[in-house]
Amino acid sequence: MEVAIQANNTTDRNPNVSVVIPAYNEESRITTVLTKYCEYFPNEEIIIVCNGCVDRTPEIAEQMSHTYSQLKVLVFEEKIGKGGAVIEGFKVAHGSKIGFVDADESVEPEDLAKMFDVLSTVDGVLASRRLKDSVILVKQPWIRRAGSKFFNIIIRFIFWFNFKDTQCGAKVFSQRAIRDVLNSLNTTGFEFDVELIWKVKKAGYKIIEYPIVWKHSEGSTFNVNNAPKMVFSLLMVRLRG
Repeated sequence: MEVAIQANNTTDRNPNVSVVIPAYNEESRITTVLTKYCEYFPNEEIIIVCNGCVDRTPEIAEQMSHTYSQLKVLVFEEKIGKGGAVIEGFKVAHGSKIGFVDADESVEPEDLAKMFDVLSTVDGVLASRRLKDSVILVKQPWIRRAGSKFFNIIIRFIFWFNFKDTQCGAKVFSQRAIRDVLNSLNTTGFEFDVELIWKVKKAGYKIIEYPIVWKHSEGSTFNVNNAPKMVFSLLMVRLRG
């Protein structure tokens, strides 16, 4: 596995916040996403992890790192999965608060900033589309909504979660919580979110859900056909304890 790192001046910073953005073939929107997050968090650390991209995503990100000094670019030539990309971003994050957000423009930086603010009282905050105050601007196709709800029911049963939405693509944690569980994380696909929540919660940290403004974006690489494999992988996580 090869990785190239464009670090710029981030190692000289002492950021309060680190935002990890996993990206797979996102050349059509990565400029918009990185511009939004770099401009909203000008004094923090933004880490984009290019996961086996075969388009211009790494090139675009590297070019933007010359404009935004807080932008760190990690490029993996081989696919390491969404979870694998987030884990690699966590490894190089310097912030006292560390989070990740999907590169699909579904979550705006304003909402992620609010979630980071809530970390003053808890150890983890999960973006949720299913709370009373959540706002959905653009709904997912019905088959995605049905599959997501069914998956959540199964996950709540396996892990005894009371969370309504484990798969929304934005989550933030204290650095201490991430450091405590980082070496124990084994899943690297879309099921990674659930394992991360489980490990942090099991370690004794407090996690809450937070209502956000969310919109569905076309071009997601997730496929509902992945669900059985995800469930099996998470069953193995649960059985291993």
